[in-house]
Amino acid sequence: MRIGMALNYSGGFKESVAELADYEKAGLDIVFVAEAYSFDAVSQMGYIAAKTERLEIASGILPIYSRTPALLAMTAAGLDYVSDGRFTLGLGASGPQVIEGFHGVPYTAPLARTREIIEICRQVWRRERLEYEGKHYTLPLPPGQGTGLGKPLKIINHPVRPRIPIVIAAIGPKNVELAAELAEGWEPIFYVPEKAADVWGPSLAAGRAKRQDELGELDVIAQASLAIGDDVAGLLEFGRPMAALYIGGMGAKGRNFYNDLARRYGYEKEAEAIQELYLDGKKEEAAALVPHELLESMSLIGSDGFVRDRVAAMKESGVTTLNIAPFGATHEERVKLIERIKEIAS
Repeated sequence: MRIGMALNYSGGFKESVAELADYEKAGLDIVFVAEAYSFDAVSQMGYIAAKTERLEIASGILPIYSRTPALLAMTAAGLDYVSDGRFTLGLGASGPQVIEGFHGVPYTAPLARTREIIEICRQVWRRERLEYEGKHYTLPLPPGQGTGLGKPLKIINHPVRPRIPIVIAAIGPKNVELAAELAEGWEPIFYVPEKAADVWGPSLAAGRAKRQDELGELDVIAQASLAIGDDVAGLLEFGRPMAALYIGGMGAKGRNFYNDLARRYGYEKEAEAIQELYLDGKKEEAAALVPHELLESMSLIGSDGFVRDRVAAMKESGVTTLNIAPFGATHEERVKLIERIKEIAS
């Protein structure tokens, strides 16, 4: 089981990167850099590549709407080059609030677009002349949609690898099926190992049935906050605001993927109440309604024995990469947490 960690995109980035060398020595295997509507992730991942030696680097995630497929392929190839083959391309659809609100691009056909983007990226990395005819992307641009001067081109540089790993962030049934079919990895959010088979099992099975052998086994990347001790249970409370934000505020009624997930986990009444309060501006009241059981079951916060049991449950459910958020008051404490979870996971 690999150990990963996500870096905060909203502040303190250089300070976090300065600590990565120690995390790398402690056993951290991969770092994920998000891209919401803060600084772009690409420049930051290039910075990480220059400051680390062994650590794998992944976008977690790049939205599929804000760059053309060819630019996504070029960017991944460039990051793979400057990192000496340590890059993983994490892709996701984000949501209509960000895509239409911040980028001004229609949030349409995320599933079909993701499939076409993956196919185009792999064509670019193989240095094939780029000719593609899909429902959403046609390359070169067909006559009547431009000057008519476009021609098939192949990337000038030779990519370090002809197939850069792709991870899809997904929680919807069809998106998860697509990840299991086409991607090297799948990254869900709010992962509860005991309920994963019921919620995602059929989708994963359907995708794996169509999966090509060359892709290898699917890397399942689960996120979890981490604190180990007999007096750390109170740290679970720090997860409430984020859970309420996603379950209650990331989307409108009937169009919130995270609210749907909470309902599929069996928290229908709580999900509805959290959303009602959050959309009414009552964020603290919404956070208070996030079930303690949910916060605990998707965390690694507790005694040494509790954390060992949770890691075992993660492994049993199919998790192969544990993406942690270590709670430590100091850098030294976070280093020790990474060393400890690496030992437990091994």
